[in-house]
Amino acid sequence: MLHETRGRITKDGIRIYEDADFAGMRVAGRVAAEILDMLVPLVKPGVTTGELDDFITAEITRRGVISATIGYKGYRHASCISVNHVVCHGIPGGKVLMDGDILNIDVTVIVDGWYGDNSRMYVAGTAPRKAMRLIEVTHDALMRGIAAVKPGNTFGDIGAAIQTHVEANRMSVVRDFCGHGLGRVFHAPPNVLHYGRPHTGAVLEEGMFFTIEPMVNLGRPETKTLADDWTAVTRDKSLSAQFEHSVGVTATGVEIFTTSPAGLFYTPSVTR
Repeated sequence: MLHETRGRITKDGIRIYEDADFAGMRVAGRVAAEILDMLVPLVKPGVTTGELDDFITAEITRRGVISATIGYKGYRHASCISVNHVVCHGIPGGKVLMDGDILNIDVTVIVDGWYGDNSRMYVAGTAPRKAMRLIEVTHDALMRGIAAVKPGNTFGDIGAAIQTHVEANRMSVVRDFCGHGLGRVFHAPPNVLHYGRPHTGAVLEEGMFFTIEPMVNLGRPETKTLADDWTAVTRDKSLSAQFEHSVGVTATGVEIFTTSPAGLFYTPSVTR
């Protein structure tokens, strides 16, 4: 079914959605967040990433919504699951989780034409202190980036807030991947960089929808993509972490569409 896309396009190619469109994004974001909430008790040593993806696929089917990733550029799974030094786009399969593994699970669903895109970190068993610190810094960097979202600020303000926090903690921000616009489409302008200078880039306006999803490495920021043309890993094999929210710019600030209904986006119970 085709859906009419309303709103206008800025000179930077960014769609401005209408007030009524926020409702659709809230529903899609909540579904994605609820599915990630349900994974909390399932992530443990001995489980395969393929089993986690099978659960996600079944839950998407049960809810009567659509996976945005199955069939996207030939991809065959309902999630990306990135373990340890995998930065993003990890393909679920036979990998067995070991005690201390950290992993990002990324799920995007389509509900009535609206895209809800969300990812967060999990720990199988008990992770080393340095891994836990990486997860904490990455989460806090995301939230600092989100705090910079309001009309009149710029996308450079978002990137600068993230980069400043990460580098103050002697970690690095991945440059090779970024956030993106979304709404009635999966990926659209703008590219949301997780580094940059304040007061640069496109100006934020009420009605913009996009993701913020910083990837942070314990070591250097460089990545490489494996022969499967999907999996991106750190070049120096250092651990990597990522958190992602879908957000909308409001008249006074920002609305997070993918807030965890159970309060599990980042808690000790998830990352103990």
